[in-house]
Amino acid sequence: MTANAPITQDVLTLPRKLPEGGKINLVGLTRDQLRETLIAHGTPEKQAKMRVGQIWQWIYQWGKRDFAEMTNLAKAYRADLDEHFEIATPEVMSKQVSTDGTRKYLVRIAGGHEVEVVYIPEEGRGTLCISSQVGCTLTCSFCHTGTQKLVRNLTAAEIVGQIMMARDDLDEWPVPGAPKDETRLLSNIVLMGMGEPLYNFENVRDAMKIAMDPEGISLSRRRITLSTSGVVPEIARTAEEIGCLLAVSFHATTDEVRDKLVPINKRWNIEALLEALRAYPRLTNSERITFEYVMLNGVNDSDEDAHRLVELIKGIPAKVNLIPFNEWPGSPYTRSSNNRIHAFANIIYQAGYASPIRTPRGEDILAACGQLKSATERARKSRKQIEAEAGLNP
Repeated sequence: MTANAPITQDVLTLPRKLPEGGKINLVGLTRDQLRETLIAHGTPEKQAKMRVGQIWQWIYQWGKRDFAEMTNLAKAYRADLDEHFEIATPEVMSKQVSTDGTRKYLVRIAGGHEVEVVYIPEEGRGTLCISSQVGCTLTCSFCHTGTQKLVRNLTAAEIVGQIMMARDDLDEWPVPGAPKDETRLLSNIVLMGMGEPLYNFENVRDAMKIAMDPEGISLSRRRITLSTSGVVPEIARTAEEIGCLLAVSFHATTDEVRDKLVPINKRWNIEALLEALRAYPRLTNSERITFEYVMLNGVNDSDEDAHRLVELIKGIPAKVNLIPFNEWPGSPYTRSSNNRIHAFANIIYQAGYASPIRTPRGEDILAACGQLKSATERARKSRKQIEAEAGLNP
């Protein structure tokens, strides 16, 4: 296995099909890659560092897509850039807006594949939920997104491009020369969309480095949360190479239940996962780790589960996000009652951990957790197919 191969990927990942001889997309390149690319296409080596800084600002600080608008570059150089390069982001195929203001975008990427991106406005902040893979390989039984086969990893361009696309839609690029506006409509990123980010580590890392770069989109690492289902070998790397906050799709307090809900647990069980998490806060001097816990009626929502959870996370700076299950057609589970969720939350809280209950957002447009791409896929499938994939009919 090569050093860059995913830790575990027993599925075929199709390469992206790009037109031969097309322009090179500058989006998603790291500063070093951008420098090398410019030099390879005729930018003098002595000028390259300065040119990288200028082009970077135009793309990521001001949101420009047209080289002609990069007015601090010579006209001939702009024409040369336009001949070889492009500034391309995923194409928005559709946008739905929920009654609560949540926006869900279906975007098309290279090869004609589609992913969904969700923007959630809240008091004093706006969170963008982005995808890292087309489909998902994890087959978590409560998650409709997980019923879709993994097609391929997204490139760094396609990941950071989701952020740029949302800023376009929110009309949030600052204007050069205008007074600086510190309020951010898009203030937080969560890697909680389609896919497992740690199965696509390098592309996720490069995209987040671009998002955090102070001369561009300039998001603090504390405003970025990466959610993993528990790819243990990549957890320490996340701390060292990205340094963002970490959320873990935990969802169960025994290996027997977690094996069913989150099958990756069969490879790295609760004990192995917690061991890696105990090391994480020390690695980054980070804030608390978020344990995500979906509330499934009669499956993982007992008082015993709550007490076990408290014991398991003892010694880890943590908060527990309780997620009322978002039902989807043919789903094998139902949502725990409000009383049960509150009783569970209270046990966690009494033990000294924050235990917020997530308010389901965008349910009317199937934009809530675990529902991504389910409406789009459902429009193309019969009910029988959906029920078969969820394991509900023989």
